[in-house]
Amino acid sequence: MEWRPHMAPTADGARRGGGFPHIAIVLAGLGAGGAERVVSLISGRWVEEGHRVTVIAFDRVDAPVFHAIDPRIRLVRLGIEPGGGGRLAGVRAVLRRIAALRRTLADVAPDVTISFLTKINVLTLLASLGTGRRVIVSERNNPRMQQASRVWTLLLARLHWRAEGIVMQTRASLACLGAAARRRASVIPNPISVHPVEGPPRDGHVLAATGRLTWQKGFDMLIDAFALVAPAYPDWTLAIWGEGEDRPLLEKRIARHRMADRISLRGNSRSPDEWVGQADAFVLSSRYEGFGNVLGEAMAGGLPVAAFNCDFGPAEMIRPEEDGLLVPCGDVPGLAGALGRLMGDGELRARLGEAARRSARRYRPEAIQQRWDDLLAGMDIRRSIRGARSVPC
Repeated sequence: MEWRPHMAPTADGARRGGGFPHIAIVLAGLGAGGAERVVSLISGRWVEEGHRVTVIAFDRVDAPVFHAIDPRIRLVRLGIEPGGGGRLAGVRAVLRRIAALRRTLADVAPDVTISFLTKINVLTLLASLGTGRRVIVSERNNPRMQQASRVWTLLLARLHWRAEGIVMQTRASLACLGAAARRRASVIPNPISVHPVEGPPRDGHVLAATGRLTWQKGFDMLIDAFALVAPAYPDWTLAIWGEGEDRPLLEKRIARHRMADRISLRGNSRSPDEWVGQADAFVLSSRYEGFGNVLGEAMAGGLPVAAFNCDFGPAEMIRPEEDGLLVPCGDVPGLAGALGRLMGDGELRARLGEAARRSARRYRPEAIQQRWDDLLAGMDIRRSIRGARSVPC
């Protein structure tokens, strides 16, 4: 286990998040994911407001930190990753993680704990049983589609009663919750902050996609769609940023289409600023999402976008034909047609890109931070009301 001690905030701040001066955030690790970026942004702003913030992660002490964590934040890395080697070893690893988190929360003693992602939500709720800790759980993916085992999903449904607040990223995703849980749910999209950094000189015809190289992200369908229209637009290339277990399969698919000179797997970018700055249009080919951070980042960077209308996110982020193009989810010929429109019409790209930039302002970090502050303030009001009612006459 590694602890990085608290450093005092440089400003007192208004502590707009209610009467919760110490906030703990729990997540799996500090890699290159969307949840990790959200934690980086909101935790840094809470420190600026005068809160104490502790970030607790289960990953290794020496694992790289992709998104910067403000040095004033206490960082606790437990070094207990998911177990392998069979069901019994997996159960033991889960129990170790629950015990370690319970001890850590007892030591840290936060006023409120916020956890991110299904499995971590379950671990945090179990670790908090019987302690009276105030817990908010935050779902960051499509609960119906994500590849957490059915056991985790059922456990979370059984434990939702223990969560004082439930944060979902889109209005549509509220349908995944039961009626009782929905009454405690808030919709808070992800904050989007992008400052594109242009790369080396290019020909101005780069179509970009980004995400983990997994089945969820649909890059197999994107490769097929691009191959359908690529002959008509010989000056365009497709750059796919990200890493993951499907790289060998995608490399074979690219070779099968004889597109190795037109489609490249770029690996991880150093930040969204990098890939946005090297692109001229963006495509989201996901089979499902929780929100679609990369779509928001592309829009904020002024890129024209095309996206599968997957659950959840694109339908709430894009106004079709106004600030982007929406295609029925899984419709490869339809996606090819949308790509052809973007690649073949410079005026359309310019119009959609500028509209996308304006539309994405609703996700600016200060606006999203206010929603988190309002959520915490509301919890504090409810606590005060309960406390007043419990005082004997």
